[in-house]
Amino acid sequence: MPKRVLQGVVVSSKGDKTVVVKVERRIMDPVYKKFIRRSKKYHAHDEKNAHKEGEIVWIQESKPISKLKRWVVVENAS
Repeated sequence: MPKRVLQGVVVSSKGDKTVVVKVERRIMDPVYKKFIRRSKKYHAHDEKNAHKEGEIVWIQESKPISKLKRWVVVENAS
């Protein structure tokens, strides 16, 4: 089964080898039939501390790395 890959924006890179990525998705409101934006933050493993705040990155599912980290930053996904 393939691992999920999501695209998002780095909102925090203060942790060591960790970035917080905000992923936005658009869903349709069931009543008003308008698209609304929903976002969620994911903690992702960044081995080289290469990514800074504001960058757009791809993250991929992985085995649990710590209490919150279940995602890894994919280096060459474009």
